[in-house]
Parts: sequence; structure tokens; C-alpha cells
Amino acid sequence: MSQKVLLNATEVNIILHRLACQLIEKHNDFSNTVLVGLQPRGKFLAKRLAKILKEEYKIKDLKLGLLDITFYRDDFRRSDKPLEANTTEISFVVENKNVVFIDDVLYTGRSIRAALTAIQSFGRPEEIELLTLIDRRFSRHLPIQPNYRGRQVDAINKEKVIVQWQEQGDEDAVYLINN
Repeated sequence: MSQKVLLNATEVNIILHRLACQLIEKHNDFSNTVLVGLQPRGKFLAKRLAKILKEEYKIKDLKLGLLDITFYRDDFRRSDKPLEANTTEISFVVENKNVVFIDDVLYTGRSIRAALTAIQSFGRPEEIELLTLIDRRFSRHLPIQPNYRGRQVDAINKEKVIVQWQEQGDEDAVYLINN
């Protein structure tokens, strides 16, 4: 098994600030925009972006939620092991709001399809966008593309993209692993 560093901690930090600036350019003061991190792995990216937007760019009333999509996936019954659901933490209605889904890696697009279904329980958004740290562009099963991407990666065959976060006890980094 070989491992290649795609992004180190410094590069991850630069990308997070660039993504935060792109969100500000589009959504200004976020008065009609909410951020929704997709559980489980998108929550670290979503929380980190929210912290940057609040502390460094002084966005005052930023709304952040976490959405569990486990049982909305079209492949959740295909596993032999029992699934462990995560928590959904959305304390606001998304009716007529701009929703920005946040996930770490865009791979097949199936997680985003599930999120599109799951978010309907909280209202009908005006618009939905997608922000992802890593876009694996040659792996899509569904016609889904990010509005904001940190880095595009051409992972092929059995290569995997692994994102590690400080919040998980690791150093911020993104790896390409070949099995």
C-alpha cells in the first residue's frame, strides 16, 4: 500500500480560507444562507469553515447545521454490518433559504443525492449549493458537481482519498492511498 500527501496542514488552511472568501463573495452577510455539514465527515470541514467565517471575517449570525444521511442513501441496505446513524443537528428551518451542503470528499455523488432528499424534512430551500474539500472528478455515478471545491483530484482504480482533521486527533492532511 502506498500513500501520497495531496495536501499538508498549511495547504489545507490556505484552502479553507479561500473557500470562506468564496462563500462571502456569494452570500455576503449570510442573512439568507445556512451551512449544512453532511455527517459524519463533512462536519469537521463545516465547523472549521464556520469558525473562520465567524472569528476571522466577523460573520455574526451564521447558522450551521449537521445532517445525517445514513438512511436516505440508496445503498444503505447493501452492507452486511449494521449501520450506525449519526445525529442531525439542525435547529432552523431551511424554507426559502440558500443552503450550502458541506462535505469533505465528493466521490460518486450518492451522499449528495441522499442529502437532497433528507433536507426536505426541514423545508424547501430557495437554492442548494455544494462545497467540498476534494472533488474526485472521475468517480461520479450521478451528475452532481460542486459549486466550491478545494482541490480536484484524479483518483483512479482502487485509489482512495483520506482526509484527516486535527479534531480527530490527527494533523490536518489529505492523502491519496493506493491499495
